[in-house]
Amino acid sequence: MIIKTPTSHTFVTGTSEGYTPLNAFDGALLAAGIGNTNLVKMSSIVPPGTREVPISELILPPGALVPVAYAAMESDIPGSMICAAVAAAWPTDPTKPGLIMEYHAHGHREDAESVVRRMAEEGMRKRGWEVRLLKSMAIDHRVEKIGAAFAAVVLWDL
Repeated sequence: MIIKTPTSHTFVTGTSEGYTPLNAFDGALLAAGIGNTNLVKMSSIVPPGTREVPISELILPPGALVPVAYAAMESDIPGSMICAAVAAAWPTDPTKPGLIMEYHAHGHREDAESVVRRMAEEGMRKRGWEVRLLKSMAIDHRVEKIGAAFAAVVLWDL
């Protein structure tokens, strides 16, 4: 098995400027603390029983394949505001998984965070589950030349 079932989750954000949109995205990953890994973009389910750990406790080997649900926004419009946000909701039943939603846009982090929280609540409602816990994180960035904003939930087996 390439990737084990995760036992932990970590919320991260980062922004950056870069020579190209990809350089800006790479810089945002570095700012978020996960820039030296290989991200495996996944759909948005948190296995039951994971525990949240701060980024300082998340030791990711360089080059590791890291499952992550993320939102990213890049722009080359100087002066524009870009944002990225993630939210995770956990049901009252601890045997059921949590749900992650991602959102990015031109705008401010407060607006993106409000939208992504509503998305997570709707996802839980569609499953017929009551929300026990809802956590979100967002970031925004005023573009100087070419900028990127990144928000993610990283899943890992500690």
